[in-house]
Amino acid sequence: MKGSKTAEAYFKACVNWQAEILSLREIFLSTDLIEEIKWGAPCYTFAGKNVVGLIAFKNYFGIWFHQGVLLADKRRVLINAQEGKTKALRQWRMTSMNQIDTKLIKAYLEEAVDLVKAGKSIAPNRKKPLNIPPELSEVLARNKDAHACFDKLKPSLKREYADYIFEAKQVKTKHRRLDKILPMIMRGEGLNDKYR
Repeated sequence: MKGSKTAEAYFKACVNWQAEILSLREIFLSTDLIEEIKWGAPCYTFAGKNVVGLIAFKNYFGIWFHQGVLLADKRRVLINAQEGKTKALRQWRMTSMNQIDTKLIKAYLEEAVDLVKAGKSIAPNRKKPLNIPPELSEVLARNKDAHACFDKLKPSLKREYADYIFEAKQVKTKHRRLDKILPMIMRGEGLNDKYR
């Protein structure tokens, strides 16, 4: 599903798990959380801090806690969906309406809000060195305009592009991705700007 501009648009466009995520939405809205759209999906905040989001995929729907690693997770329902990439984010995946335990979800939400109130969080590592994949370096070396545009990008945007190329397993996928991102770099855009 493409990123939505409003929560209503997100829920309306949701083909898979619509009833389930609307049920989760009701739970979230019964709390002090504020509903916003971030990264094209519903995100719920408290005191301006991201607390929890929800999303529907083909095979499951779920909740993600932005500081989930700090939650006690007594029921062991949270997982790290991207080992080695995410430090704080944790997901709670579900595959049926009967897995939505309102009381348990509210307890997790309350604990997550308490973390915000206490000022506890794990900040992303923004100081990690930027490694440019050889394929991207070669393209930038051949195209001085693209190189100049890439140099003007914020470090976080450069990292998004570098990671996007590094993550591709096959050479043809790397080249297809390079073809896609080169015009974006030339326009001074970030890879994920459409979700911001």
